[in-house]
Amino acid sequence: MPQLNPNPWFFIMLTSWLTFSLVIQPKLLSFVSSNPPSNKTQTIPSTTPWTWPWT
Repeated sequence: MPQLNPNPWFFIMLTSWLTFSLVIQPKLLSFVSSNPPSNKTQTIPSTTPWTWPWT
């Protein structure tokens, strides 16, 4: 069963993960977010308690 032989597949997986981790990921992380989070304070909506008819 050739699927159990990890010889070529492990090297391919290791090479692809190293390429992603060392080359592609830093390039992607260097981009500035186009929608940065704002510094607004969140407003809490004012709610009125429910008046139950049987109380």
